[in-house]
Amino acid sequence: MGGSIAAIGAGLAVIGAGIGIGQIGGHAMDAIARQPEAHSKIQTTMIIAAALVEGVALFGVVVALMSK
Repeated sequence: MGGSIAAIGAGLAVIGAGIGIGQIGGHAMDAIARQPEAHSKIQTTMIIAAALVEGVALFGVVVALMSK
């Protein structure tokens, strides 16, 4: 039973990261469409934010799998 709960926790972490990165990408595209001249600053910020979300998701997966 403990393994299945860990798998659910890891799955929730990955789903949350997917939603977060999707939101970041979508909003960045909206911002670039509104201000094309700020493309490089928006892209840099988007990549940093996506990396931070991915890092949090990785920690979530590791904690979920270690709690077996």
